[in-house]
Amino acid sequence: MHMSTSIRVSDETKAKLARLKREDESWDEFLDRLANEGSGMKAGAWKGTDKAEKAREAIKRSRESFQQ
Repeated sequence: MHMSTSIRVSDETKAKLARLKREDESWDEFLDRLANEGSGMKAGAWKGTDKAEKAREAIKRSRESFQQ
């Protein structure tokens, strides 16, 4: 059984969403894709932490160990 739901958004919000939506996908497919993408790591996830520097150091050590 197929049910539909209406979601009210402002014209501005709909315009923003429309720019992100692919031409070959339905609004349902678009919203599903958008909802599922939220679980991945985003750019800037390490901002304000020392994790990026620690990762660079680990990569450097790893490369140095292969050169020896």
